Amino acid sequence: MSVTRTGEPDQADPRRWWGLVIIALAQLMVVLDATIVNIALPSAQEDLGMSDGNRQWVITAYTLAFGGLLLLGGRIADLVGRKRTFVIGLVGFAAASALGGAAQSSGMLFGARALQGVFAAVLAPSALSLLTTTFTDPKERGKAFGIYGALAGSGSAIGFIVGGLLTEYLDWRWCLYVNVPIAVVAVFGALTLLHDRPGHAGARLDVPGVLLGCGGLVAIVYGFSEAEPRGWSDPLVLGLLAGGVVLLAAFVWWQNRAPMPLLPLHIVKDRNRAGCFLTMGLAVIGMFGLFLFMTYYLQVILAYSPVKTGLAFLPLTAAIIIGSTQISARLMDRVPPRLLMAPGMVLAAGGMLILTRMTIHSDYATEILPALILMGLGMGLTFMPVFATATAGVAPQDSGVTSATVNTSQQVGGSIGTALLNTIATTSSTAYLTAHLTGGANRDLVAKEAVVHGYTVAIWWAAGIMLLAGVVAALMVTTKPTAQGAQTPAPLSETAA
Repeated sequence: MSVTRTGEPDQADPRRWWGLVIIALAQLMVVLDATIVNIALPSAQEDLGMSDGNRQWVITAYTLAFGGLLLLGGRIADLVGRKRTFVIGLVGFAAASALGGAAQSSGMLFGARALQGVFAAVLAPSALSLLTTTFTDPKERGKAFGIYGALAGSGSAIGFIVGGLLTEYLDWRWCLYVNVPIAVVAVFGALTLLHDRPGHAGARLDVPGVLLGCGGLVAIVYGFSEAEPRGWSDPLVLGLLAGGVVLLAAFVWWQNRAPMPLLPLHIVKDRNRAGCFLTMGLAVIGMFGLFLFMTYYLQVILAYSPVKTGLAFLPLTAAIIIGSTQISARLMDRVPPRLLMAPGMVLAAGGMLILTRMTIHSDYATEILPALILMGLGMGLTFMPVFATATAGVAPQDSGVTSATVNTSQQVGGSIGTALLNTIATTSSTAYLTAHLTGGANRDLVAKEAVVHGYTVAIWWAAGIMLLAGVVAALMVTTKPTAQGAQTPAPLSETAA
């Protein structure tokens, strides 16, 4: 028997590890859906007649709705009850996936992807907060978060593998249909295995906070997504980014005055949690950019098939799982989290620096594979302690919104990373092409060299951002290891007082 943060005895549920399987299954579905359609995108574009300018919305519609609405989803989970919102999120996500798979037009697919993002914003914080309340023993908590962190970190890479297999051997639509059976299993498992404290039915949502906070996040994510096709100086892009900043500033002002705030500011004022949120956001900026570049590099430059491209990411996935479950989870109760997070980011940055030497003739086994393994181990070392530290010691009524803040930093970081690094890569490629395309040059060869040059320049930036994440973790996350009884400071309900 362990003791909860509220001082009450907690009888361990003998089926809690099966409950973890259900929670992890749902989280994996949400995370991999951000990338599973990437490899299928060319087939979907041809089938539905999308233009090159509009095809990005298959990805952006999902991440925009997901990242922009996560805080609202987290607060709804706190008010209604996490198990209930978990099941609602699963059912809605499955229905939206079926709608997308049956899409007969590009607009129908974009709408379905946005709807997936809405229900993912309800599902993801519910899953993480259920995990937080299910595992209260420090040793079991480390193992559980090791598994969860591995899935959160490797889900995107798994999405590439599954997407490649489904696209090549079935049809691109199965990249969406596959969510339906997964969700059905997860719903039955949740109803049978998961338990939860009742929600706060008498409480009310902070409507002004919802409009300001979600509106600000949506404006910023949308602005970064439009920066790639329009350019950073475009009036719409500048207006969206400036408007998003103003809305978020107003959101912070309102949260200090709201009687029932959407995001209690004591959550982000805590030094360790703020450090975890920043570390996650910066790490994912580099990671999502890398996935995008490596997918196109393997398929367009090295002429890999969709399945071969997906399998090429398998060592990265395996390394993330090893780093999270076999290294971080075993050391969390012995060393401070920053001694895992900071070296993890340095290791991941080292892998990226290897990739800056890519050429149009690079060998996968000797030049790409070592970099992917280093990056996977580094991200595995980092993600598990980020999730565990950011959500530990949270007052029960705030666990949903805290979980949502972790996921928000992940999704918003991914959206920013894709837009920022893509813009850097495109600009560098254009400059290289202009400088090297002379009258007697082989145009196709120079074009490929220009593309790879753009990737390597952007990867340099990604490596720098990863190193910055390591510095943030080293300086801000000062909490002690779990074994010393101080994984986090006092519960948030105490620090707020």
